[in-house]
Amino acid sequence: MRELWTVWLPLLVLAGATVVWGQAPLGQRKTLTLEAARKIAAAAEAEARKNNWNVVIAIVDEGGYLVYLERMDGAQLASIEIAQRKARSAALFRRPTKAFEDQLVGGRQAILALPGAMPFEGGLPIIVDGEVIGAIGVSGVTSQQDGQIAKAGVDALLAAR
Repeated sequence: MRELWTVWLPLLVLAGATVVWGQAPLGQRKTLTLEAARKIAAAAEAEARKNNWNVVIAIVDEGGYLVYLERMDGAQLASIEIAQRKARSAALFRRPTKAFEDQLVGGRQAILALPGAMPFEGGLPIIVDGEVIGAIGVSGVTSQQDGQIAKAGVDALLAAR
């Protein structure tokens, strides 16, 4: 009988602890999947093609890490880095990069001291149910046009929900 308790008692304690720990209230996070990133990029690319614009489209997760990158034929090489920086800025600061551009145009030069802030339109956070799950950055044409392309990508994802 004692041998039975030696084996079963630790298992029962472990099972009880698992039940208690398993009931701890943990949040439910939404994440940006590769499939969703591809849908966003496809819609953004369609908007760019419709206007005959060659751009780079970068999509990052909520931490600003690259999930998807597309460089359309003819897009300038510098746009690869710029699109990624726009996306990262939008994800980390949880706001469109146009907000930084507007502040800089309004005379607030302190924006330039913010690490990672990109003061050019074209970066948008991807917000689902009030949570930033990632961001898109577009570069290759004017900032306003980059923003138009980025918005088309985000809008397509939200419309598909």
